[in-house]
Amino acid sequence: MPTTRQRLVGLAGVALILVAACGGSGSVSPSAAVPAVASGAAIAVPAEYKAKGEINWCSDMTYPPEEFLAADGSTPQGSDIDIATEISKRLGLKARLTNTAGDLIIPALLAKKCDTIITGLNDLPERRLKMDYVDYLKAGQGLLVLAGNPKGIHTLEDLSGKSVAVQHTTTNEAALIAENDKLKAAGKPLIDIQAFQKDSDGFQQLAIGRVDAYSTDSPVVAYYNSLPANAGKFEIGGTPIEPVLVGIGINKDNSGLRDAIQAAMDAMYADGTLKSIIAKWGMTNAVVLLK
Repeated sequence: MPTTRQRLVGLAGVALILVAACGGSGSVSPSAAVPAVASGAAIAVPAEYKAKGEINWCSDMTYPPEEFLAADGSTPQGSDIDIATEISKRLGLKARLTNTAGDLIIPALLAKKCDTIITGLNDLPERRLKMDYVDYLKAGQGLLVLAGNPKGIHTLEDLSGKSVAVQHTTTNEAALIAENDKLKAAGKPLIDIQAFQKDSDGFQQLAIGRVDAYSTDSPVVAYYNSLPANAGKFEIGGTPIEPVLVGIGINKDNSGLRDAIQAAMDAMYADGTLKSIIAKWGMTNAVVLLK
């Protein structure tokens, strides 16, 4: 988040990827919307969305396994994509998935270029001044290092005097900057923070050996470490750091949609769907479920 990811400036760079229909999670078809259901009971869906027949979800699709593009370069996939599609299905609506650059995503929501944000977005007090949330799990920051952990990196403090790649304008970057303030006050060598526009670019810097570590959300670290192509190349540096709430962002004047999404999320917890989605994407040990 991104994940623990901050979204700030501008409105350019918002690209519509697809309209996912109301079939199963991640399905794509032109079928019509189906009646909204949640554990056998109808969910109240705002008339505006019944008329539109869809929810427009903004997502920064550079964060596997939460949201990323398939090998074809155009099909969204990941745990958040499945969650958005399943929620839309339960509301009797289609999921319109809009790929939006990480630093543009909150402005896009506030300008009503999309209805919701689902992109590993941390629920932080300062963000609640701007938007409402439907929280659905907790995730922490993670560190990925080279196999054998030759630099002995397990915590942010261990990055003193070392280089780390991270996405720009994220809470991961903010945590590294804050750690540098502590290191400076203690008279210790600073972290060489190398920030990139895309989270995936940060991983590539570690993969080609240009940095000592890669900092991102714990589910993303677990995903890269689990890929067969990466076997024996990397390892996770320590346990997830400071797990915090992750939620769906919704405009404050859109309480009807917020309540409908909350009802769908409650039903997904109740019937095990949310747990199954998390397991499908290998995130069981990388996140904390709320129920």
